[in-house]
Amino acid sequence: MSAVVLVHGLYHRPEHFGRVAERLRTAGIEVVVPELHRGSLSADTAAVQAAVDSLAEPPLVLGHSYGGSVITGVRGAGHLVYLTAFVPDTGESAATLGGASPRLQEAIDPGPDGSTRLRPDLAAEVLYNGCSEALAAWAVGLLRPQAPGCGRGVPRHHSWKDTPSTYVVCGRDRVIAPALQRRMASRCTEVREWRTGHSPFVGHPDLLVKLLRELLAASTPHRRDRTAPLPRSAARRSYGRR
Repeated sequence: MSAVVLVHGLYHRPEHFGRVAERLRTAGIEVVVPELHRGSLSADTAAVQAAVDSLAEPPLVLGHSYGGSVITGVRGAGHLVYLTAFVPDTGESAATLGGASPRLQEAIDPGPDGSTRLRPDLAAEVLYNGCSEALAAWAVGLLRPQAPGCGRGVPRHHSWKDTPSTYVVCGRDRVIAPALQRRMASRCTEVREWRTGHSPFVGHPDLLVKLLRELLAASTPHRRDRTAPLPRSAARRSYGRR
């Protein structure tokens, strides 16, 4: 594997991953950051699937928050990374797993047309706690509204069942409760735990880049084979504090 696909969550844009993508590209790693907000989980999944299919080798695919639901439905990844993200099983959605925390719900401002946006005065402390004031302001400025239907849906495929996966628990997250993260993380091959808020790609890009480069280095490149699932490691790493 020499490529990474970064999948953002609700209200976010590909530009939120800019600091991580720049560092990876400087290291010679191909990076693709698809734009979501396609109106449904199935449409978002199709956009990411197209990105995966465009690459010569199975890439490492990272999903953040709602992006975890998206990457769960994608086939052909070499390794999955769930960054404080939802890991739905059969019949489950992000909402049925727990959905947004009360603090995030308080920050959501509904529009008359069914769309929603985040209140800038609350978004910084919920999404970017632990970031500098300047970085949080930059990230909040990039947030976008969500059209009706965005973020909803149940994956039709569950890639974590046949693909090696790493879950990153963010222990200071104010969007997805750490206890819920740990329950979902038990579905993955290995688990890491960081003392960060919901968006380490903004406040701690080097930490995320280090993990991605480690996982890429540990993976053996192989030709894409869509007829057989990738093996899932039998070993599960215990929680590690970082």
